[in-house]
Amino acid sequence: MPFCVGVTGGIGSGKSRAAALFGELGADVVDTDDISHEITAAGGSAIPALIRAFGAATVAADGGMDRAAMRRLVFENPDARKRLENILHPQIRERARTRVMASTAPYVLLMVPLLLETGSYRDLIRRVLVIDCDESLQISRAMQRSNLTADAVRAIMAAQLPRQQRLAGADDVIRNDGDIAELRAQVTGLHQQYLKLAANGSSGSR
Repeated sequence: MPFCVGVTGGIGSGKSRAAALFGELGADVVDTDDISHEITAAGGSAIPALIRAFGAATVAADGGMDRAAMRRLVFENPDARKRLENILHPQIRERARTRVMASTAPYVLLMVPLLLETGSYRDLIRRVLVIDCDESLQISRAMQRSNLTADAVRAIMAAQLPRQQRLAGADDVIRNDGDIAELRAQVTGLHQQYLKLAANGSSGSR
């Protein structure tokens, strides 16, 4: 089985930027958010089940899931959220597992925003890497990236693990409060560590 590191972090923490730097160094990156977009795009494998469960109104004109409509629906209705998760999560897990197992890279990063909340993928991952930054920076980044209001970002953060609880579940932490050079230095250091652990077949867990 490939050496696999589970990567998580709160909204706006910079997970994608950190993963891209690992990718430049030769790691494979499997991103469950990307898989979610694939299966809910036009012609995606989840679309028929979404139409059966929620009706055609949740499909946009281009044939993909209407994300804004679905977001409103599940935000107001916990049962709808559960139905959506029951459709998407098994397909996401199956594709993620297939891609991890097929990797021939020295090691794989498996990006899962709710890794610690759900406990999923624990049989695949050898270490947990948390990308962390100050909460005020999370809010400003998420507002800029996604055109969300501060209140909307705080609502998303409230649905995620508290920061200290997330950090307590980490084997490794990258602090992403600085510039790209600081981030790259931390990534490079962990890359060397993961190469050694992968070569030794060890997790080096605490």
